[in-house]
Amino acid sequence: MKRVAYVLILTVFLALTTDCSRKVTRLDPNTQTDISGRWNDTDSRQVAETMIADVLSRPWLSRFQQAHAGKVPVVIVGDVTNKTHEHIASETFIKDVERAFINSGKVRVVENAMFRQKIREELASQQDFATEESKKKLARELGADFIMFGTINSIVDEYKKEKTISYKVNLELADLESTEKVWIGDKEIKKYVKN
Repeated sequence: MKRVAYVLILTVFLALTTDCSRKVTRLDPNTQTDISGRWNDTDSRQVAETMIADVLSRPWLSRFQQAHAGKVPVVIVGDVTNKTHEHIASETFIKDVERAFINSGKVRVVENAMFRQKIREELASQQDFATEESKKKLARELGADFIMFGTINSIVDEYKKEKTISYKVNLELADLESTEKVWIGDKEIKKYVKN
């Protein structure tokens, strides 16, 4: 009886450990993959590209350049608040927007409040600990002309084994001096998921 129990336990152990194999395949980061149906890197990249193309094609940019002798506007990309039903790392979306702005060459980007504070701390530290030749001067920050902020929202419609997930990203660009909203953009993504 002990021998049968031993063989049975060994068989179950082997079955559990050998059936649980995992295969990992490297993909091109630009490959569109959608395994879960949730917000992913493709959604973030597509929304950022669409929003940047829209914001850069609107009149606020040419009006600013005409009023400031061809100067390139400076933008802070502020908070993009996740109001969806799932965890979304909005920092990756913000970086997608910042990268697209910078790479366009039409807008300059400065750090948001959190990172400006870290830079200021480093500058203050340099005043005491860096050599005279290498320390950076205080009060030389590039002032922003505009700030961008927004939200990511979602609506889920689900019945039995089917659901749709609709994401809507709203972004706004405001003049820092006048607080005038100079651009509002939105982008929607809708996904159908069947289990």
